[in-house]
Amino acid sequence: MGKPPNLYAFEGADDLASNLRAYVIDAQNSAVDRHGVFRVAVSGGSLPKILAKALLEVKDDRKVNFDKWEVFFADERAVPLDHEDSNYRLVKEEILDKIPAELGKPTVYPIDVKYLDDIQEMADQYEQTLVGVFAARDSVKLPMFDLLLLGCGPDGHTCSLFPGSPLLRETDAWVLPISDSPKPPPKRITLSLPVASHGIKIAFVATGAGKKDVMKQIFDTEEGRQLPCGLINTYAQDRVSWFVDFPAIEGVSFPSRRGSL
Repeated sequence: MGKPPNLYAFEGADDLASNLRAYVIDAQNSAVDRHGVFRVAVSGGSLPKILAKALLEVKDDRKVNFDKWEVFFADERAVPLDHEDSNYRLVKEEILDKIPAELGKPTVYPIDVKYLDDIQEMADQYEQTLVGVFAARDSVKLPMFDLLLLGCGPDGHTCSLFPGSPLLRETDAWVLPISDSPKPPPKRITLSLPVASHGIKIAFVATGAGKKDVMKQIFDTEEGRQLPCGLINTYAQDRVSWFVDFPAIEGVSFPSRRGSL
């Protein structure tokens, strides 16, 4: 057995954002030292707003070098990029449009909207985008993101990997299509579980009392370890760090570190 995931709990949004900022910038600096770029996969939901607070509102001596960032989407909905359900639109409005010029602009890889009516082709094309960036498919079994920034749904889903889905058993594909998501919109693409578990660093952000039941499941029960978030905990172990507030872990027995990292 390896080391368990890191569970960091904070009293409020400001404290969480400040510590998330330090964590992300540390990952950025390590990646740039390693290979000159910072490859990040982000999901939607409430994450972009919290990430924007961490990267754009918190002020300290650490610098976000957005010109070194390559931003990918951990999952995306089969909708136009300006649609209200688009994760790209959410990230663009919360973060990309607000980056000060002196911090540079990231390279962003949205879905190809030519394939909105063919989600298998959309998934294949997004996988080919990853292949082009992460090296030829035959030389890399899985792409390794420098950082995956993920959310946790109240059912324990992450990306667009839902509890009990047959997609959780996929071992070869990097990107998967979904035609029947239990949450609307039904048509989506998502990183596969092996890719979502393979990052050098993986951060989950979960806040609010609405998450406490699923957090207790994920961290304290055998059944919860079979939920998508629990599976990533199991596979990636201490490469995973959770950033939560106190209401989200009320009643959770798993040991958390409270305060600064």
